[in-house]
Amino acid sequence: MAVPKRRTSRANTHSRRAQWTATPPTLVPIILSGNTFRVPRRLVKLVHAGLIDPREF
Repeated sequence: MAVPKRRTSRANTHSRRAQWTATPPTLVPIILSGNTFRVPRRLVKLVHAGLIDPREF
């Protein structure tokens, strides 16, 4: 038989949410046609392939 979850107090919910923080992506310097650009690490392959313009970052 399904049992409903217990209600969490508002203070506990807020303190739990306060622990989470977003970190900015690490930027990696790459050189394209003599110019140096700083691009997020996960997008380096796309920039080299020409699918993303590095001036957008």
